[in-house]
Amino acid sequence: MARTSSSAAATPRRRGRPAAGSPDTRAAVLEAARRQFAELGYDRATVRGIAAEAGVDPKMVGHHFGSKQRLFLAVVEMPIDPAALLPQVLASPDPPRALAEMIATIMESPDYRRVASGLVRAAASEPEAAPVARELLVERLLLPFAERLGTSEPQLRAELLASQVAGLVMARFVLQIEPLASIERDRLAAILAPVVRRYLVDPL
Repeated sequence: MARTSSSAAATPRRRGRPAAGSPDTRAAVLEAARRQFAELGYDRATVRGIAAEAGVDPKMVGHHFGSKQRLFLAVVEMPIDPAALLPQVLASPDPPRALAEMIATIMESPDYRRVASGLVRAAASEPEAAPVARELLVERLLLPFAERLGTSEPQLRAELLASQVAGLVMARFVLQIEPLASIERDRLAAILAPVVRRYLVDPL
C-alpha cells in the first residue's frame, strides 16, 4: 500500500531503506548527519535520529562510522583548509602574526562559529565529544603550523594555543562576553599575535 500524503510530508527525506553495507547506506547516513549536526548541534543530534532520517538501522551507523564522534568528523567541514594556507603563513615576514590574522578571520565565519561553539558546548558537557574537539582544533588546525615552524615540542605548543582558541570560542560565541564578543577582526589579530608568538615560537 502506498504511503499517505501526511506520512510522506512527515518524512520527506526518507526514501527506500538502503541495503546494509551498500554505498547508498553510507551516503544516506552522511546526508542525514550533515543536516542534523548543522540544525541541532553535536549535543542534540543522536545516532538514532540520524539513522531514522537515513532510513537505516542504527547499528549500520556504528558499522560504517564506529561512533557519533567519528561520524561528526566525517561530515564536519572547517571553513578553511590549513594545508592550503600553511605556505602563505610560513612565507610571511612574521608567521605568528599571519597565523593570528588567520585565526581572527576564521572566527568571523558563521560556519566556524556554528561548528566551534556547538563543539565546545558538547565537549564541556559530554566526555565523548572531547576527542572530536581535540582532533579538529589541535590535530587538523594548529599542529601543522607548529610542526612546520620547526621549534621544540610542537604538540605541546599546538595544545597551548588551542587552549587560547577554545577560550575565545567560549567567551565570544557561547558566553558572549562584551566587548570581546564584538571585537573587530584586526584588533583581535593584533592582540592575539603576541600570544601566538609566545606559544609557538618563544622558548617554553
